[in-house]
Amino acid sequence: MTKEDNKNKTFKNAKSKRTERFSDMLLQVTTDLAKTKSLDEALETLVKITTSTIGAERGTIFLNDASTGELYSRIAQGNFRREIRILNTKGVAGWVFSKNQGVIIHDAYKDERFNKAVDVRTGFRTKSILCAPLRTIAGEEIGVSQILNKIDGEFEQEDLDLLEAMTEQAAIAIQGNIIVEQIEAARKQELEFLDVVSQVSSELELTPLLQKIITTISTMLDCERATLFINDEKTNELYTEVGEGLDEKSIIKFPNHLGIAGTVFTSAKPVNIPHAYADLRFNPSFDKQTGFFTRSILCMPVFNKEGKTIGVSQVLNKRGGSFNAEDEKRLAAFTSQISMGIENAKLFDDVQNQKNYSESILSSMHDAVLTIDENGIVKTCNTAGLRILQVPILAEILEQPIKEILGERNEWLINKLEDVTEDEDFLDAEIALEGEKLSVNVSLLPLLGQKKENLGTMLMIEDISSEKRMKST
Repeated sequence: MTKEDNKNKTFKNAKSKRTERFSDMLLQVTTDLAKTKSLDEALETLVKITTSTIGAERGTIFLNDASTGELYSRIAQGNFRREIRILNTKGVAGWVFSKNQGVIIHDAYKDERFNKAVDVRTGFRTKSILCAPLRTIAGEEIGVSQILNKIDGEFEQEDLDLLEAMTEQAAIAIQGNIIVEQIEAARKQELEFLDVVSQVSSELELTPLLQKIITTISTMLDCERATLFINDEKTNELYTEVGEGLDEKSIIKFPNHLGIAGTVFTSAKPVNIPHAYADLRFNPSFDKQTGFFTRSILCMPVFNKEGKTIGVSQVLNKRGGSFNAEDEKRLAAFTSQISMGIENAKLFDDVQNQKNYSESILSSMHDAVLTIDENGIVKTCNTAGLRILQVPILAEILEQPIKEILGERNEWLINKLEDVTEDEDFLDAEIALEGEKLSVNVSLLPLLGQKKENLGTMLMIEDISSEKRMKST
């Protein structure tokens, strides 16, 4: 056998061993990834295989988020995982993804694509880089695989070929895990969404309702702060008394055409701002007042069932990046579901305010005012009523028959109450109470429903005993 034959044989043996090595590695990738049960576990397994096989110090898998134009990786921190995100056009990983081609860098600090700030932040010293696109068998690029600092020697083309082959083999399992994770996340979000809408819809008081809403929005969109502004039609102002970062007694009010919230309210269109300070509509004065730093903003109009804009929901600073199209959809869906609850709570709030106002007036009156239902049961009584009728506490008169309160000695008044129909009846008479008689003016007014049905009677009693005594003397 000639030297040339020996050389060819040696080359064939080396090629055969390299092919065998490739096959073994690809089989290991397939086998190990098939055992994984989650996306995080699959990524961690692939990093271990690629770094140990090629002989490198560190490795990272970046996946592409098409909705934000970012590459992200997940870093374990105790029992939790933190996402690191970069634009999919920046750095070495961004260059590889945008060019869809692998790269070997022997001296990282001499390459302008390398971001030195990462080393400064982590304390790690990057010397060399091997980076390859993560493609599916169909050729779809879904991320980037990057390993750092070859332990023995330098990265070579064979290393890059092997890395590309392993990542392509792993892409099937990774893509499958991504789909499963998305389905599980969507299902979890849907269940949480339905549960939250149910809870929010059952709340009638406006302030607790708004508190529930902003807490839910913050959790749902994973953001730092949320606020819900309601439009005041009387003053044409957007206002809120509930918001994360606000004092309990703080109320924010401003004209409903100003700022980003005002723009959204008047245009009835959402606004998504990735960089707040670069937008002229943003008012930085709120940041100065609160010490908060606003990075990103998503602002959504809130419509009632007639399609009228009744307010604006605003969320700030999405954790791990900017607000995306999916966030917009979720916030729009949520606000459409809770808008009826807001309107009901506003109506309930108005009714309560009117009730409190009426009770305040009744409480300050010197005349007794009682309402009696169609069955002769006392439903309300003011302070003057307790005094004039000589009843010590309210509990002793409410839900009691008026017959028992007035007694047999005032049967004439009881009969009058039963005879009241549509017209007001005014009497100058006397009522007999324990130990004394009172000279009174009595007014009887029927209480009628919208369909003129009988709801009961309003009884007003003015004590004029002192005036009568003065006249008699």
